[in-house]
Amino acid sequence: MKKIIVVTLVVSLLLLGGTLQAAAQTLKVGATPRPHAEILNLIKPDLEKVGIELKVIEFTDYVQPNLALAEGELDANYFQHIPYLETFSQDHRLDLTYIAKVHIEPMGAYSQKIKQIDEIGKGARIAIPNDSVNGGRALMLLAENGLIELDPAAGITATVLDITSNPKGLKFSELEAAQLPRVLPDVELAIINTNYALEADLAPLKDALFIEGSESPYVNVLAVRQSDTQRQDLAKLTEALLSDKVRDFLLEEYGGAVVPAF
Repeated sequence: MKKIIVVTLVVSLLLLGGTLQAAAQTLKVGATPRPHAEILNLIKPDLEKVGIELKVIEFTDYVQPNLALAEGELDANYFQHIPYLETFSQDHRLDLTYIAKVHIEPMGAYSQKIKQIDEIGKGARIAIPNDSVNGGRALMLLAENGLIELDPAAGITATVLDITSNPKGLKFSELEAAQLPRVLPDVELAIINTNYALEADLAPLKDALFIEGSESPYVNVLAVRQSDTQRQDLAKLTEALLSDKVRDFLLEEYGGAVVPAF
């Protein structure tokens, strides 16, 4: 009789363990390598404790993560700021939104040819991102530092056609954002998103000739499909992202190049 009870108990425990294991959820989240994937990998153990297996899918561009999310290949993505998400969603007719504001990556101006802004000469070659939002953001940064003037009506999606004053006759090359660090030897100045600067071993606060302030409106967010905003597993992911652990990591790891937005 005792043997039967023991066997029954062991079988019950094994079945219970299998049930618990089967109950674990998997979240697939798309991210660019730095700092987004690093941050997600940091919180993997915390999500495991609440029954969520986090799979981080890395991308090296700004287009595929949103398309993959919209098509259901991802549960969320974490790589972009709000203006880019809103513009991309509108242009591609995607039902995407965001559920967490995590950090700001100040965009900076980098050069291998000059050391300070007043060394920028006539006809200098300037490389900027070729997407409408980040391109406009780069032009706004140049305008804030007195290199050009923009039509105020252009807003955050300004293009080179909206330049109303270009006293140095700067020549602009519009390239995919991920390519900008690679063209530094060929241009006088490149305006680079912080995640790509970090991947190229550039230290934004040390290497940038000038950089956006921490008041930048370009907050990087956790994006999801409109229909998934109330999912409990995504709520747990949000809680982990907006934790003191992540805040401390951002401040210690990036030294002000990546600023918490919470």
